[in-house]
Amino acid sequence: MDFKQKFTDLLRTVFPQTKFELLLFLIFFSAYGILGTIIAIDYRIIFDNRIPWDAYFSFDNRAIVMTGGGFERHPFANYFFTWIREFTLLFSNGEKNEIFRLVLAWCSNLAVSLSLIQIYKYLKNIITLPKKISSLITIFFAFFSTPILLSFTPETYTYTLFFLMLFNYYAALKLRKNEKIPASALIFSGIAVGGLTVTNIVKVYIPLLFEEKVFRNWRKFGNLVLRVALSVAAFVLLFMYRLNFQFLNFFEKSTEQLEKFSKPKVTPLWDMIISWFFGGNMLFSSFILRDYHNKKGFEYKAIFMDVFTTALPYIFTGIILVLVLWSYVKNFKNKLVQVLMLSFLVDISIHCILKFGLHTSYIYGGHFIFIFPLMIGWLFYAYRNSAKMISILFVVIWILFAYLAFNNVYRMTEFFQFLNLYYR
Repeated sequence: MDFKQKFTDLLRTVFPQTKFELLLFLIFFSAYGILGTIIAIDYRIIFDNRIPWDAYFSFDNRAIVMTGGGFERHPFANYFFTWIREFTLLFSNGEKNEIFRLVLAWCSNLAVSLSLIQIYKYLKNIITLPKKISSLITIFFAFFSTPILLSFTPETYTYTLFFLMLFNYYAALKLRKNEKIPASALIFSGIAVGGLTVTNIVKVYIPLLFEEKVFRNWRKFGNLVLRVALSVAAFVLLFMYRLNFQFLNFFEKSTEQLEKFSKPKVTPLWDMIISWFFGGNMLFSSFILRDYHNKKGFEYKAIFMDVFTTALPYIFTGIILVLVLWSYVKNFKNKLVQVLMLSFLVDISIHCILKFGLHTSYIYGGHFIFIFPLMIGWLFYAYRNSAKMISILFVVIWILFAYLAFNNVYRMTEFFQFLNLYYR
């Protein structure tokens, strides 16, 4: 296959292929675009040169846009966001004004909208669900708090969501056809995914464990080792170059970050896991405000999510987790399901076991929250021959969707009240 054909296939994978996919994309792009445009033009919260971090929900917008964030967690994000920043400055004539914020927001909007198309494609083409069910699950996910926030937020999580979802769809296509994932794809995915958040690079290699007879044929296993070695070598060499070959700095900074963001909090561990790690990436909770300053004398208000304060959000989160676990049990022998859940286990280990960033884990949803709609899709697949169960699940998702949409739209009105008070 020549390069031109590979590039064409990549475009077909990334962008909408059918008229219905294009329609879905335009709906998401327009809806998120309206939201992002209002926030960018009327308020300064997306980017304010005086506010380096934490203006809303602990996102580090300015730090990420200007520097890519710390190299110990985001090895190549400085290059990625340099391109985005320079592209954005072309439209704002070099000024960091409302046009600068607007283009940043629309770049995020594009990434999230394309991520949703990847989810639809996975549901429709990999799980082979009917259009009606695939559309419902995709729109259901579109109302999660994570895609809503990331649709206007210039952050690593925004683009990680896109790259991870794209890779999962691509890997599923390969595994379904019993084809191996080529070294070139592993190298690109390792740099793109791991370059924005280093721990996510592990997820690039998980699908390799389920390639056909890879542990029964020594040649296939040797080929797997070679592909992984090439991918890791490319990543490490670029990372070493990024660090001027002072690799010990990575371990020192990583240790500092682990200690800083893994300290016990007053909130009970179980509530942080339910309200923030699981629930906060789907539902907005009530908000709390804190006073911050930029260490140079500028003071500002920051908004964060509180733990859930009523029973309904806990019930909603519990139902979703039951559906995901139910799907896992019903599809346990399915290698594509195992890929998703092992990938999810990486994040559970980092945030729930090691407790890294657990107190603000509602910002990490771009790394894993797409697992939920995909696993719900696999649950529908498990009952594809039972019209009764399909109908029950369909009604359950509609009820959950109604509550999700009402809650998150209402909470966004509170977010706008915050913007009106402090970020005009």
